[in-house]
Amino acid sequence: MYLVTGASGFIGKHLLDALTKRRQKIYCLVYPPAVSDFEDLIEERWPSAREQLVILPGDISKPLCGVSEEAIRELGDGIRHMFHLAALYDMTAGMEESQRANVNGTRNACRLAEALDATLHYTSSTAVAGDFVGFFREDMFDEGQKHKNPYFLTKFLAEKLVREECQTRYKIYRPGAVIGSSVTGEADKIDGIYYAFKLIQRMRRALPSWTPLVGFEGSELHVVPVDYVAQAIDAIAHNGEAAGNTFHLTDPKPKSFGDALNLICEAAHAPRFDARIDPRVLKLVPRGLVGLLGAMPAVKTARREILADIGIPESVLPYVNWRSSFDTRETEAALAHTDIKCPPLESYVWKVWDYWERYMDPDLFQDRTLHGRIGGKIAMVTGASSGIGEALAIRLAEAGAKVLLVARSKDKLTEVQQKIDFRGGESLIHVCDLSNPDDADRLVREVLDEYGHVDLLVNNAGRSIRRGVSHSYDRYHDFERTMQLNYFGSLKLILGLLPTMRERKDGQIINISSIGVQTNAPRFSAYVASKAALDAFSRSIASEVVADGVCITTVYMPLVRTPMIAPTRMYEAVPTRSPDEAVDMIVDGIIHRKKRVATRLGVFGEVSYAIAPKLIDRVLNTGFRLFPDSPKKGSDGDHRPPGPEAVAFAHIMHGIHW
Repeated sequence: MYLVTGASGFIGKHLLDALTKRRQKIYCLVYPPAVSDFEDLIEERWPSAREQLVILPGDISKPLCGVSEEAIRELGDGIRHMFHLAALYDMTAGMEESQRANVNGTRNACRLAEALDATLHYTSSTAVAGDFVGFFREDMFDEGQKHKNPYFLTKFLAEKLVREECQTRYKIYRPGAVIGSSVTGEADKIDGIYYAFKLIQRMRRALPSWTPLVGFEGSELHVVPVDYVAQAIDAIAHNGEAAGNTFHLTDPKPKSFGDALNLICEAAHAPRFDARIDPRVLKLVPRGLVGLLGAMPAVKTARREILADIGIPESVLPYVNWRSSFDTRETEAALAHTDIKCPPLESYVWKVWDYWERYMDPDLFQDRTLHGRIGGKIAMVTGASSGIGEALAIRLAEAGAKVLLVARSKDKLTEVQQKIDFRGGESLIHVCDLSNPDDADRLVREVLDEYGHVDLLVNNAGRSIRRGVSHSYDRYHDFERTMQLNYFGSLKLILGLLPTMRERKDGQIINISSIGVQTNAPRFSAYVASKAALDAFSRSIASEVVADGVCITTVYMPLVRTPMIAPTRMYEAVPTRSPDEAVDMIVDGIIHRKKRVATRLGVFGEVSYAIAPKLIDRVLNTGFRLFPDSPKKGSDGDHRPPGPEAVAFAHIMHGIHW
């Protein structure tokens, strides 16, 4: 018979898969509050072995793991093998909880194994090697290595306890970093190399798979699939001829961190790190300089925030450049008469990635709906009386936000409010002329006095002027008026509402910019300049407020069919987006709190201009000459639609203002 602690854990479940095949009774030590869940697990995973599996309530934090002396007498000498798997495997856990689970729990397991006169099979870890540099053999243990991480240290102390205090037979197994099954990819938590998966997924979404990247080579990465670990423990436990008592369960031919990362990138169809920095180049840096720089508060803060943004705890960084290599000769000898071998990472990495993306990706468990992000919050939308602003206000109200409708016309805002009321939403009207600085100040005071704060500010109100520079020499006021609303009006609201956002450590500001800022659209110098000014201001302050939980999002909006473009009759013949499609872009920025939202054409235009500005000027000049100027206001000027060449050009450059 067997006794297993940690039977419901990652390795424990796979070990039971193997042990149940031996048709022996298996006592599973289960924490009392978790008994019901473990019963469900038996029905789900081992229904045909329910007669073999016996739940033994217990607690590894208590003497004899909480098993009563009466229960020990009833078990008698029937338990031949006790597998101690229960532990706290968490690289981010503190010392106290790691000590309680890993060291104290192991001491109690030793006493229980002694009372049962059973062979103790203790699952340690290659973490015992700590910062040891070089080849760490299976017969090595205390080589003067240091352990900076609580998990590493407590696994070392626990194994030391088994070696020095255990008064019964024992075998020690040291798995490497255990990852998903090589058969199914199954895993049960995000840890170790899994922290890199979200970053790889982001790269795949942002860049073509052929994009070459620069990465870090790192040292050997000792990952091992859980099914191999469980099968090896089972086989070695039943091999009475095994010469040693300590076995390294890891890949005998490990990949470097850089190679392993590229294998994951291939499985994810993400860009590879084709150029990799060898850690040995750090030896060229004067001794102590790297440590000195790394200890600087500003550097530590920047590193912590960057890692937090991509979801990687600092505690897992040692895996990147782990300086130990591990001998597996005792393990290979003990498994020589079986067909159990550690599979190479490249043979199963795609299964590990697929399982993570299907079942473990954190995004799967987050409320990625607009209601989840904005429900119950206060959102201010400027320019809410028509077009994009109206459509967005309705969408936000439907998602449960309290929407503050801002525009100059009370009558039009009332119509929007009625539409929101009809849909069961909540909105409030705030009439304001944002081009008037005093009126903008009044609006801020009014809103803060009444609501205390604003969670979401959408700077949508704007004025556009389509006029070539040759017709603007004597129209300086056009630039002043456009800047007054598009830049200074938005700036007034940001400066007024940002302080409370920073105090509350939460808030989002969305600026509706233009694809013209990315593509340098001709005839829109006044409009593009005003939007570019707001973009530049937002980029500058973003680094100041990011640590306060405030997100600033810029939406580079393509040409949208709204009342603002209605006076330009030629736009009736060119492709445009609907207000609802424009709102989809804004909602995407709200849900995912993006830094920027843009079309692919806009990004292409931005990159192209950076690479070949003269060529892009020629291309834009072609469009400038194909499309007619707008007639002056109130005149009967040329309202002819654009010609076939212009229409074709507009379809190719879908969304750009001409």
